Amino acid sequence: QFVESGGGLVQPGGSLRLSCTTNGTIFGVYGVGWYRQAPGKQREWVAGISSGGSAKYTNSVKARFTISRDNAKNTAYLQMNNLKLEDSAVYYCNRGAINPMDAWGQGTLVTVSS
Repeated sequence: QFVESGGGLVQPGGSLRLSCTTNGTIFGVYGVGWYRQAPGKQREWVAGISSGGSAKYTNSVKARFTISRDNAKNTAYLQMNNLKLEDSAVYYCNRGAINPMDAWGQGTLVTVSS
């Protein structure tokens, strides 16, 4: 299971970097996906990175978010720039670049507010 961290309170236009780490799997073999769930909404896929480093993003975060991974550290990252109010959500990561493969962790809360 993955453990997410790095969330917090940020003003619109600000930046945060989320981290996602695990010690329970052969990290480098799998893709990793970031998802988010805002209050009252369904969880949605945000970005994914393949084992080879190929990244994809949902349209609403393209050019603002960057997903990356460091296999030596068993960690994936989500750099979020130019944050908007609508980016506020609990962010989760999971094994699988597009479709989640494991149970969900606790996530990390991102609040964008002025």
